[in-house]
Amino acid sequence: MSQFKYLRKYHSFLRFKREFEQYSLRKARSYEIVIHWLHSKLNRQQFLLLSGMLVGCGAGMAGVILKSLVHYIHYVITDKVHFHTQVFFYAIFPFLGIVLTTLIVVWFFKGQSRKGIPAILHEIAQNSSLIPPVKMYSQVLQSAVTVGLGGSAGLESPIAVTGAALGSNYARTYKLGYKERTLLLAAGATAGIAAAFNAPIAGMMFAFEILLTGVVFSDFMPLIVAAVCGSLLSKIILQEEVLFHFESRSPFNYHNVPFYIVLGLLCGLYARYYVVIGQKVEHFFHGLKWSAVQKAMLGGVLVSAFCVAMPPLFGEGYTVVKSLANGHGEMILQNSFFRYIPAQSQMLLVFTGVICLMKAFASSITIQSGGNGGNFAPSLFAGGFLGYFFALLCLQLGFASAPVTNLVIVGMGGVMSGVMYAPLTAIFLIAESSSGYDLFIPLMIVATISFLISKWFSPISPELKGLAEEGKIFTRAHDKNILSLIKMEDLLETDVQTISSSKHFRDLIDLIKEGDSSNIAVVNDHGTFEGLIALDALRPIMFNPELYDTITVKKLMKAPTAVVNVDDNIEEVIKKFDAVNAWHLPVVKDKNLVGMISKSRILNRYRKLLQEYSEG
Repeated sequence: MSQFKYLRKYHSFLRFKREFEQYSLRKARSYEIVIHWLHSKLNRQQFLLLSGMLVGCGAGMAGVILKSLVHYIHYVITDKVHFHTQVFFYAIFPFLGIVLTTLIVVWFFKGQSRKGIPAILHEIAQNSSLIPPVKMYSQVLQSAVTVGLGGSAGLESPIAVTGAALGSNYARTYKLGYKERTLLLAAGATAGIAAAFNAPIAGMMFAFEILLTGVVFSDFMPLIVAAVCGSLLSKIILQEEVLFHFESRSPFNYHNVPFYIVLGLLCGLYARYYVVIGQKVEHFFHGLKWSAVQKAMLGGVLVSAFCVAMPPLFGEGYTVVKSLANGHGEMILQNSFFRYIPAQSQMLLVFTGVICLMKAFASSITIQSGGNGGNFAPSLFAGGFLGYFFALLCLQLGFASAPVTNLVIVGMGGVMSGVMYAPLTAIFLIAESSSGYDLFIPLMIVATISFLISKWFSPISPELKGLAEEGKIFTRAHDKNILSLIKMEDLLETDVQTISSSKHFRDLIDLIKEGDSSNIAVVNDHGTFEGLIALDALRPIMFNPELYDTITVKKLMKAPTAVVNVDDNIEEVIKKFDAVNAWHLPVVKDKNLVGMISKSRILNRYRKLLQEYSEG
């Protein structure tokens, strides 16, 4: 009986394969046919779990390959080459990395405009979670060149974008809806982050705190499966020195809480400093009237100069942070020109502080001048150095009980929490990476203080503030998220009856006979919009023929109580409707009438989207 059941399933698959190949509009690969068949046999929950596993493995493998490649390049430069030769590499490689990345973007990817996490959030809100297929490999290639050759940025954001693109395009291939597509997009990014740090819980927190902000979901099992797959691949394939992992730390002592409170304040202020420097560097490069390659050359020269003067700024910098956490801070002086300066203890303090300040410049210049990378690694690097600087300062001031290693580890979470606006991600990332669940209390203290200080300066992450104000990404205001999905062009009524203001009442009566509109727009001889005529206002004089040739349209019209500009977003339009208590408003562009917009059409569209994008 079981053999007959097996044969029937196999026959069903062969029939599905034959019909799919016969009627499909494109030539499908063999594994796609298998997945299509499974999609037809499994229920929604089962197929989403399978999809989460496949997307998680794909995104995790992309992260593992990228991390391995970049780590090997850095290993050869920093461990296999003498310092005098390293200086030459520090002077040349970052410049080459940024310039080559820019050339790759210009020649092969047509000068992409968006990169990093904002690109994912934009696609979720404005493009139904459909990410261009090119991002499944473009971000990995570009970030490998930038960071692999020494650009002072991180690989995690490109890995997250790659994973998100894999999830989105997987869902598109198998014709899944918006909810499932967004869920698998988040699953891909989750797996990428989990693989990069071997931290599955942090990967999920990243999806909850950043990617799925404002998106209503209750089905998170695919995220869990994807995070597990990504983390397992990282654990199995990557060697210990590649993983972001810390072994040494001291047990938590509640007597050290004052140290953590002060460190939290420093992390919050530094996070604000980092963000402000990033914004100023971005405005500087955007304001230059140079070509992309010229900007890349300037950025490359600056980053190379930073790396020659302060070698720890070369690349991601995780190896250097591990040295600090393991109590080998003096090693960062050995591979720099500062080793020739006496008074090592004071010089180490100064050198650490300068690196912490300059990291904000090096990372921002790398990213904004044309390189590809993210702020994950720079924020962790800066947090580690800030924690070490604070620990050294405490020791030199006579506080011998300062927990140096713990301050380094917890400082990473503090700065990341303030820069990324993701305290939960920072807490779990550091806890998982250090196996330091006993450090949860200091991590929570530092991350929370840093996050609150950043929120005090700016309620929304400055990196996302512009897109949020334009309504191009989702925020925690669910109503605004739905309104941002409504497009003016979808609701605009363009078949509006118009009449010249110089015409007479008789001409208006003839126009009324031809149409069924309740409002008629009035324009002058140059086409400029002047006002509206409501049919209800004409009833008292409509049946008085004596007035037909004596009254002009200009005397009958009324100036509109409000006018909608064609560039206004729907939230602004709703405010104008509410302010004047109207149901129809004219839409203009450069004072010329474009059409009319109805409040009832906006509300109907809102209800439809609310049903489509919400659970239940």
